[in-house]
This record gives sequence, C-alpha cells and structure tokens, in this order.
Amino acid sequence: MKFNRLLPLALIAILSSGAGAVAQDSSGNLTVEINELAPSDKGCKLTFVAGNGLAQGLTKVSFEFVLFDEKGLVERMAVLDFRDLPAGKTKVRQFDLPGTKCESVKSLLINDAPVCNGEGVAKDACMKVLKTGSKSSVELKG
Repeated sequence: MKFNRLLPLALIAILSSGAGAVAQDSSGNLTVEINELAPSDKGCKLTFVAGNGLAQGLTKVSFEFVLFDEKGLVERMAVLDFRDLPAGKTKVRQFDLPGTKCESVKSLLINDAPVCNGEGVAKDACMKVLKTGSKSSVELKG
C-alpha cells in the first residue's frame, strides 16, 4: 500500500524536474519568426518578431534571407539588418522588399548570419542557436 501512495508523488517529482530542464534549454535561443507579409507601395513588407534568449545582448545582427516562389525557385536573396537585440528582449522588425510581390513568396530560408556582434558572442553563435517559426502562410526555415 505504501508503494501505491508514493508512486504519484514520484511521478510528480520526475515530471516537474523534466519541465524545468525544458524551460532552461529554450532560454538559450535566438528566435526569428515571420509574422506577416503585406503589400506595400514599394513591393512587399515583411514583419518579423525576433527574440534574444541568450545571456548576452547583440549589438548588431543581420540575416541573409532566401525567398522561394511556389515552384521552389529562388525569387531573390537579401541581407536584412535586425540592428540590436538586447538579451532577454523581443523586438519587431519590418523590411520593405522593393519589386517583390508578396503572393509570389511561398517560403523563406535564413541562409546565414553575416553579422552577429555582441560582447562575448562568437561570430557563428547566431546560426547555432537560431530557432525559426511562422505565424503567416509562408514557411521560415533556418
């Protein structure tokens, strides 16, 4: 009988310790999410939500994006400057892509992070800890 009473307590302890480990692991990521694509006077405006879960702030970060059309062909490549991303903060960044029609963009790929600057931040850190997502109909991969 004592075993049956202790089993639920043991399961609660195991599950709660596992949940804490998952929460700690996710805090070391840099996240970039495509939130919206909208036609603009110039072409297509891309709205991103970027979060810095790193312990260090980024003084300057840029990403090389590849835009693919409905056939999977490269529509264009562009380096977008996300400027600074302070540690523990989330920022919204918008970029106008002249001459690009939003309806022709079917997916995005972050090909590289040519700039990833911050005190104590390795040059390749931004790509190593990058997690991508999408709230729009356009898929974003990293």
